[in-house]
Amino acid sequence: MNLEIAQQALKQYFGYDSFRPMQAEIIQSVFNKKDALVLMPTGGGKSICFQIPAITMKGVCIVLSPLIALMKDQVEGLRANGIDAAFLNSSLSSSEQRRVEDDLLGGRIKLLYVSPEKIVSGGFLPLMRSIDINLFAIDEAHCISSWGHDFRPEYTRLGFLKKQFPDVPLLALTATADKVTRRDICKQLAISDAGVFIDSFNRANLSLTVLPAQKRIEHIVRFIKDRPNQSGIIYCLSRKNTEKIAQRLKANNIKAEAYHAGMGSNQRSKIQEAFITDALPIVVATIAFGMGIDKSNVRWVMHYNLPKNIESYYQEIGRAGRDGVPSDTILFYSYADVMMMRDMLNQGDNAEVKLAKLERIKQYAEALICRRKILLSYFGETLEKDCGNCDVCKNPPQHFDGTVLAQKALSALVRLKEGVGITMLIDVLRGSGRAEVLRRGFDKIKTYGAGAAHSAADWQQFIIQMLNTGLMDIAYDENNVLKITEEGKIILFGNKKLQLVKMSSVRERLAERKKKPKTKRQKLGDELFETLRDLRLKIARSKDMPAYLVLTDATLTEMAQKKPVTPEEMRDISGIGEKKMELYGQIFMDVIIDFLSKKSNLAKGSTQKITYNYFKQGLTVDEIAAARELKSSTIYSHLAVLYEQGEAIDLTQFVSKTEGKQILEAIKQQEEDPIKLSTIFEHFNEAIPYHKIRLMVSYYKRHFGGKN
Repeated sequence: MNLEIAQQALKQYFGYDSFRPMQAEIIQSVFNKKDALVLMPTGGGKSICFQIPAITMKGVCIVLSPLIALMKDQVEGLRANGIDAAFLNSSLSSSEQRRVEDDLLGGRIKLLYVSPEKIVSGGFLPLMRSIDINLFAIDEAHCISSWGHDFRPEYTRLGFLKKQFPDVPLLALTATADKVTRRDICKQLAISDAGVFIDSFNRANLSLTVLPAQKRIEHIVRFIKDRPNQSGIIYCLSRKNTEKIAQRLKANNIKAEAYHAGMGSNQRSKIQEAFITDALPIVVATIAFGMGIDKSNVRWVMHYNLPKNIESYYQEIGRAGRDGVPSDTILFYSYADVMMMRDMLNQGDNAEVKLAKLERIKQYAEALICRRKILLSYFGETLEKDCGNCDVCKNPPQHFDGTVLAQKALSALVRLKEGVGITMLIDVLRGSGRAEVLRRGFDKIKTYGAGAAHSAADWQQFIIQMLNTGLMDIAYDENNVLKITEEGKIILFGNKKLQLVKMSSVRERLAERKKKPKTKRQKLGDELFETLRDLRLKIARSKDMPAYLVLTDATLTEMAQKKPVTPEEMRDISGIGEKKMELYGQIFMDVIIDFLSKKSNLAKGSTQKITYNYFKQGLTVDEIAAARELKSSTIYSHLAVLYEQGEAIDLTQFVSKTEGKQILEAIKQQEEDPIKLSTIFEHFNEAIPYHKIRLMVSYYKRHFGGKN
């Protein structure tokens, strides 16, 4: 088996012209019957690595997947591409399971998705022994180690596959696994000699933004209303918050629902199904939501609260933009979240490790350098240049001399005997009349009210900067009070200057950046995208399937940009394989043709292509003219241009051979350059119509050149 066959299958079934980085190497490894461990980010194309070998090799691929919803999505997606696939899990009735098993034994299935419980059951092994298995693919392979023992204990028993089927290659795939986890995966699956393929973790299409947590709801509402019809997920730490935020969104006429483990399974299933099918654009959820969803057109992900570690954050933002289309991620950050999370993690096992990971996500949120560099470095990857697609890169912070401001805060802290936390320090600096401030006599100290010129929100950010630059520490073992460090004393006594970030530049991140006005061409593309999107939704609903399984947003975006109106152009659109072309090609071309026909500002060449598409369907010139509400002479002109450009048009159906020879002779005799149709028309005493002369001039230019 060679990669040329794999390449053909990629185009035929998935409509892609080329593999993504590393996919071809992994597929070749499978062809060579080698085991492999594959680490690719969410949306990086892991599935292609086993789906292409499965459909090109003899036999069937067994795919182990931990989530029923994910199996259903992937099987539906494969079938939509013309690939025979099925799943076996507890959601099927006995008769449905027997039907799948019959298809499997009859060689009518290329990919079979099974649950971990199913594959380790005693009754499934005889079935596997009776079929020709070409590959085992273990999806979400990190379940075997990092958190699998609680989530899916059956993963720990998968080592039997290699013992029972030593000659069948095994592919373990995951989006998150550190070095220790990788070794554990290979050990437990008994594939110690497996090749390890680690793709870049850089999801360049995801913009990364961190915002202060003040006025979160207002910002979320504005953000969503600026992006109508987009799918998004808002993650929260608490069930209560999911319900509260969903209600606030509904009050602002935004369609959204809460999702959390405290809801009934039927209710959760309905919400998930509505989200998958685009009937529900926004879900406000706890972190469990999204694990079993292969939805490719989630356009944004927000974190209402700080995640507990970078691994969780990366996995959750990875649910946006799986189709490669630009997508947004926003993390709201507050120090209160850090303290709350710290208290939660302190109560569990391995608290020291968990707190260290919390510190890393805190540093990421507070960073004033390219965020993608920080994110990638966590996974052992280096980004040489700033990404240009995070809030820090897009809006570099401005600094000012914050020495005096810091001295006010440090001086107040000294006078408060380093016995207060952030909130009380800010109250004292701003001269708060809060009862506790007055009761403790803090209104009597010299620096009371010394920072009244700045808001409490600004002071909180300034103090966070002072903490990050090492001027203060938090004594977690003393009820989280602030302590001055040696570096802080140097600043306090005027022996060193301090630069702080202007809060005006931080606040600018809350405001929507002014976008450049769109060109007419861009507006046309946006309008066409929405037209195509509406068509896709109608098709999806008629077939009772998710819209992104009909065609992805990436495919629609390319269609809106390139405006294909001929079968050849449509086949060149990424994501249009043979099955999709057969099912949807003409439907979408018809809509594009209709859309362009109604627009006066057509892209260059589009109007001729529309005519050509009608012509290839067998319509006469008069019929095309009627359909397009144009003159027949205009259609003849289009055909002349198309013929000159090399299209296969038989001119003898419009011009007889005798007339053609006469017109060609007249063209050759004409000394004028460029050729004048009126001169030739007069030469024949107006006996030969203009359109025939125009067609033969195109023939002359195409075959003889000259006289342009």
